[in-house]
Amino acid sequence: MSEHWPRLRWLLLGVAVALLVVYLLAQRQSVDVSYGQSPAGGNAVEEGSAGELSGADVPSVEAMEGMLRRDRVVRLPGSIAHWDPERVDAAAAGDDVRILVAPPGLAEDQRDRVNDVSNATAVVLGTEVTGGGYQVSGDDLPSWRAQFATADVTNQLVALLHALRDAEIPDDEDTFSWRAPTSAELAAVAADLRASGLHVAEGATLDEVPDNADAAHDGADDAALFAVFPRQPFGEPVPEYGPALAELFPDTGIYVMYGDWVEYHGPLAADFADVVGASFYGQFGDRLSRFAYPQGNVLRAYLDRVTDVRYAGLFDRPLPYQPFDPLRVTLPALPWLFAACVLGFLLLSARPVLGRARGPRRPPARIAALTTLAIELSALSHHAALVRAIGKLQAAREALADDLPDRQVRRLVDAAESELDTAATALGRADYRPRVYLAGGIS
Repeated sequence: MSEHWPRLRWLLLGVAVALLVVYLLAQRQSVDVSYGQSPAGGNAVEEGSAGELSGADVPSVEAMEGMLRRDRVVRLPGSIAHWDPERVDAAAAGDDVRILVAPPGLAEDQRDRVNDVSNATAVVLGTEVTGGGYQVSGDDLPSWRAQFATADVTNQLVALLHALRDAEIPDDEDTFSWRAPTSAELAAVAADLRASGLHVAEGATLDEVPDNADAAHDGADDAALFAVFPRQPFGEPVPEYGPALAELFPDTGIYVMYGDWVEYHGPLAADFADVVGASFYGQFGDRLSRFAYPQGNVLRAYLDRVTDVRYAGLFDRPLPYQPFDPLRVTLPALPWLFAACVLGFLLLSARPVLGRARGPRRPPARIAALTTLAIELSALSHHAALVRAIGKLQAAREALADDLPDRQVRRLVDAAESELDTAATALGRADYRPRVYLAGGIS
């Protein structure tokens, strides 16, 4: 077997090189299965160019501080935020809490002026709530709906006041409530949708359907419908147009917008609406809370997110067929196979250096080597074991000449080696013991 080790060593090296070449060549291959580049716009917009600044102004820092010294709550002109005073008072726990409420859409220097008011416990800028180094934001659809549909910041203020006194923050309370629209309300909206696909209620700021609506629903049988309403009164039930309109216009996508809150109803709403809503408001909620974007810009950005989700394969499109690729499946295992082959090559290469040299293993070579050892020992000893060893070696040569089975020849050679070891031990010469003598080769 020993003569096969060098061959195996070079075989392992060849396999390692082949694996390395395959792995490196595979890095140049890439399978990119997609629906193409989403046409949704992604260009950066400079502040003020998207209509988010309201043009409102605020007093000086000293003037606002003076107002707060006189009143616990100061509402600047144009402010929109509301809250439940009972829940906020309970969260204050008797502390002297001063709240400054500013309008959304302020320029940067005006926002800095508001945030520099030193005696404000909480600052509500639009619907963004800050104070004491904290900023409190919604983190689920019900909290975003209350914030952007009715400007309700109760949960945010309650959380902030608990945080300021290191108290455990309670869970949000969803006090937003729906009501069914009246027959007259529903009929007016449905008539506009049948006529033009768009209903804009009094007080809403949308002028026309954004031009990216077709891209968001490319391939749909019917164009999407849009019903847009202004921000709803705080603390009052909101007419729930979505389900009612979905019954009137089955198999048609319907967008209902209340203030900055957008809802989708229609085909695949259960699979897609929550995904888009959480993604959109999770990313843009902070900007929407402190700026005064026109509803058209908010709706356009929301439809861009719908388009992105569709092109990502999460909206009414099955994943395309991808054929089985053996290389792609086995590629992760190639580095491990390469490492195993290299390790085997190194171990086999190190055997002559690190491992103990071994004597001949095949019977003819062993017989010749042990016969030489017996001759040398006969000049030093006449031990009976040496005589028996010479007899065993003679019998082994005869068995080999007669083509007897290798097993019988090896048994005779092993017996001769054992007798020679006994003779060398009795002589007190460890260098003549067979395993030592044969390892050094025949001199």
